[in-house]
Order: sequence, then structure tokens, then C-alpha cells
Amino acid sequence: MSSEQERAWRAYFVGSSLLAYQLNRELQEARDITLPDYEILVRLSQSPDRRMRMSQLAGEVASSKSRVSHQINRMENAGLVRRMECPSDGRGVFAVLTDQGMDLLRSAAPTHVAGVRAHLIDLLDEEEQAVLGKVFTRITDHFGGEL
Repeated sequence: MSSEQERAWRAYFVGSSLLAYQLNRELQEARDITLPDYEILVRLSQSPDRRMRMSQLAGEVASSKSRVSHQINRMENAGLVRRMECPSDGRGVFAVLTDQGMDLLRSAAPTHVAGVRAHLIDLLDEEEQAVLGKVFTRITDHFGGEL
């Protein structure tokens, strides 16, 4: 890599790590929820009937099926989600957002949105925001992920 390419890579790596750390810390302090758990609640809340196949959920949060399964176990024990067998496919399992999970999401959302604004959006002008969106959409598409 050229020195400029290395600088860009390191700036992305450190900056994204610090951003994720800060957003996670703010959610934990304000609502006792981690950023990965928050993201699962968001994805489920935006799905029809507030449910999603576990395999699809893993893909949407860019995590392994095993990691999401452990995460769902913890969240299920906390009453935030529940598992439900897929009625049309005995092997399929849905993660379903509970009312308690939806309530936590609603209470945590203002903290998360404020953090994203303060630590990312407000630091960029509109052109930079558009470029950031294009760049990470391209990267996500490259890996076959979903936004």
C-alpha cells in the first residue's frame, strides 16, 4: 500500500473502532444494552410481524449464525426476544421481538441516534455524508450483505 492508502486504512480502522466503542458505551450506560443487541432489536422491529429467520438475522447484522444464536439466548433470557419455530419449515427458527424488547428499543433509540449524530453525522458535511454512504454501500454489496 502507498503511504496515503495506509493512512486511509488506519484512519478508518481506528475511527470505526472508537465510534463503535463510544456508541456501545453510551447505550450500556443509558439503557444497559450493548450495541450488537440494539442492532438486533432494530432489525427485528423493522421486520414483518417483528420476526426474522435466525439465518437472515445473522446476515443482516454481519455476524455468524453461532454468535447470533448465543446472543439471542442471552436476549431471550432477558425477555427481549423469543424463538419461534417456522410453521412452514420445521428446521427454521424465527427470532421474535417481544413487547419488552420493543419498549427497550424505544427507550434506547434516542441515546443511539444522539450518539450517531454527535460522533459521526454532525462531523461531516452533506457531501461527505453522501460519499460515506456510497463507499460503505459498495463495500457491503461487495460482500453480499444487506443494509
